[in-house]
Amino acid sequence: MPRKTNRAEQNVSESEQNRKKPDVRLTSLDGTTFLQQIKNFLLNERTRQVCGIVLALLSLFAAIACISFFFTGANDQSLIDQPRDARLQSREQIQNILGLPGAMLSDWLIDDLFGLPSIGIIVLMVYFALRLMQIPTRTSTTRMLLCTLFWLTWGAVTLAYLQQMVGVDLYFRLGGAFGKRIAAASLSYIYGLGTGLVLIGLLIVFLVLSNKNFVPAVQRLWERLTTKREKEADDNQDIRLDDKQTHTSDINEQETTEDGSIVITLTPSGNDNSTTDTENKDGRLNVEITPIIDQENETITEDEKPITTDEENAETTGEEEGKDILDIHSENVEIVEQLPDYDPHLDLSTYKYPTLDLLKTYDNETAPIVDPAEQQANADRIVNTLRNYGIEIVRIHATVGPTVTLYEVVPQAGIRIAKIQSLENDIMLSLSAIGIRIIAPMPGKGTVGIEVPNEKPQVVSMHSVIASKRFQEEQKMRLPVALGRTITNEVFCFDLAKTPHLIVAGATGQGKSVGLNAIITSLLYKKHPSELKFVLVDPKMVEFSVYKPLLKHFMAAMPDQEDRDIIITDSQKVINSLNSLVIEMEDRYSLLADAGVRNLEDYNDKFIHRRLNPEKDVENLVTHKILHHRYMPYIVIIIDEYGDFIMQSGKEVERPIQRLTQKARAVGMHMILATQRPDVKVVTGIIKANVPTRIAFRTQSVVDSRTVLDTKGAEHLVGKGDLLYSGGGNLSRIQCAFVDTPEVEAIVNYIHDQQGYTEPYQLPEYVPEGGGDDEPSKAGEVDMKRLDPMFADVARYVVNKQEGSTSRLQRAFEIGYNRAGKLSDQLEAAGVVGPNKGPKGRDVLIQDMESLELLLQRLGVG
Repeated sequence: MPRKTNRAEQNVSESEQNRKKPDVRLTSLDGTTFLQQIKNFLLNERTRQVCGIVLALLSLFAAIACISFFFTGANDQSLIDQPRDARLQSREQIQNILGLPGAMLSDWLIDDLFGLPSIGIIVLMVYFALRLMQIPTRTSTTRMLLCTLFWLTWGAVTLAYLQQMVGVDLYFRLGGAFGKRIAAASLSYIYGLGTGLVLIGLLIVFLVLSNKNFVPAVQRLWERLTTKREKEADDNQDIRLDDKQTHTSDINEQETTEDGSIVITLTPSGNDNSTTDTENKDGRLNVEITPIIDQENETITEDEKPITTDEENAETTGEEEGKDILDIHSENVEIVEQLPDYDPHLDLSTYKYPTLDLLKTYDNETAPIVDPAEQQANADRIVNTLRNYGIEIVRIHATVGPTVTLYEVVPQAGIRIAKIQSLENDIMLSLSAIGIRIIAPMPGKGTVGIEVPNEKPQVVSMHSVIASKRFQEEQKMRLPVALGRTITNEVFCFDLAKTPHLIVAGATGQGKSVGLNAIITSLLYKKHPSELKFVLVDPKMVEFSVYKPLLKHFMAAMPDQEDRDIIITDSQKVINSLNSLVIEMEDRYSLLADAGVRNLEDYNDKFIHRRLNPEKDVENLVTHKILHHRYMPYIVIIIDEYGDFIMQSGKEVERPIQRLTQKARAVGMHMILATQRPDVKVVTGIIKANVPTRIAFRTQSVVDSRTVLDTKGAEHLVGKGDLLYSGGGNLSRIQCAFVDTPEVEAIVNYIHDQQGYTEPYQLPEYVPEGGGDDEPSKAGEVDMKRLDPMFADVARYVVNKQEGSTSRLQRAFEIGYNRAGKLSDQLEAAGVVGPNKGPKGRDVLIQDMESLELLLQRLGVG
């Protein structure tokens, strides 16, 4: 019989069996534990490659998001700061190239962490990605971590310190939230100088510890500097000793040459060139031909293009930053002292002006074509014609222009000028010319001018006038326009701001539309989108349609005006837009009066230098609307075929135009009226009295010429851009610069491809007398079925912030006053806010987001 085992022996045997039995929970079939499997998986080469690729892609994603942040972060910031539900619903409005995740990631890295030095985190991710993919690197992991940690912390604190000391106001913190906290704490204890010394000391210590070659390099640099100074001192001493011997060696080598015109004196064949008489042996006069080549109007290349007036002003603003202490008036009590100057270009800081290569170039576009035989023959015909009527000529001089040659004749003493003027048709007959123009006498000269068209007219390209030094280096004009070239081949420029309004008239096909395009093109080449806005009216619907892509850059529009109607073509919309411009004019005058200035230039200068408080309420004494100080751009209103609107609507169009031409110049609003019907019913006496500057292309009759210019002459122009400019009491003949439609399209597309504003410049809302069916006058009559697309976002913002003022909505959502006012009325009608209480704003009636969401669901929005 087997022996019975006792209890103790049984326990021992069971424990030995347990020790020999493997633990199935921690081991696999091959005998490795679970932890060993994880370790083997992580150390596997394929796994490391995959992890490295994933990390590299993440770093690339972060880098692209951060780069896009610098261009779109300002617009995306308000959307990111919203609650989660609102942020998700408005994610389609995010402008970051990687959408909402990219916007949130870049905002977290740059604004919430270390600011600009957060790029070091991306560099560190790339480093570990390379290590995981077993790509060799020169830096050890420990060194890389320590260096990155130092640059993150030191760079964040340094940038935050500089931002607080200089006072740079950006939409993100240069040093992030971390740098701002540390810098603020340091400044409160050891102030600015102490903080700067500590930062410099930490940088030097780090460089000494991290780079063993730093100290020797500094020593070598110091030795080079001291050696160089000693050598320069010795050289200067040698130069002073030999100065007397070498000072006068090259004095007589320099010769001064005279600038000016090229004068060619023509003589008939067989004549003695040494004679000084102007009359030949056969009785003919020699004609002196002067093709004017103005050195100041030479074109310059893109590389030589000088800084524009706007860029120079920006540099001046940067140099004066921090120097001006704000002149705080007694009313503006909330302005912070020593703020940096306001930069109107900041929203579109990356905007680039159109380049010269967008314009066509032509052969000999800067010099006239001189045909001596033609000029001499015309001079002989003029002299012979005048002699046939008993008028003797002492001297004749020809100035060759691009389209017309000016012959200046000096009659003998005793000849009446009126007699020469009466022979205009006879001279035209002898020359077989299309039309001539006699100027008797020439202003400031003792001559009589006879303008004769050239047989081969020269094309004046837009490139030649835009690229001229006179236009590129122009700094005094506020709205410079390069119109073309004068009869002396000089680039003709005028300041639209001093015009201040303009009438452009001429028969069909004589170059009127090209002239308007030349004016618009000149302004596009000189002004930033923040400084200039257009209102274009085109009843033919084809002339200005090419400018539609400028919607978000240079266009102004009424509230709720559709994008496709940005070029106004309907007569009723023209009336509404003109009346809206009148309201804008009155609003601007109220702001100028409150600022104590007389014109827009002084007002904007005050606003840029922070002498006006944008938070202050300014009441329009006419409409009792509350306004706020803001930077105001120039507004140029161009109405093509103005006569058609007068015939359709009469006084309804003429009345607001009269008001604008009478008062709008001081507030930076300038009007250009173009018509092919310059009769007294269109160009009335009141319009002519308020628009002193006129441009006349070729007209059909002398009556039309007198209607526009108050003198004859336009009926004898040769067409194709030949015009007369009347301004400041002077009458100038100009060949308008030719700008073709493909050139305009190239300029417009160049601007359109750049970042623009979120919407056009908002003009005030105009409600016709008696209102309209869909224009309620009270908040209780708001049509809740036609809510603003931003209604849900604005409602969530108001409830979240518990603030319902119209001005707050303007700043938070970057919208115009009129749209913000309509949104406030809609919020009041929906029961989100209470009635307007003037300066106190509105009470928010909904206190929690849950109640608001229920309301939005009932309204069918959000």
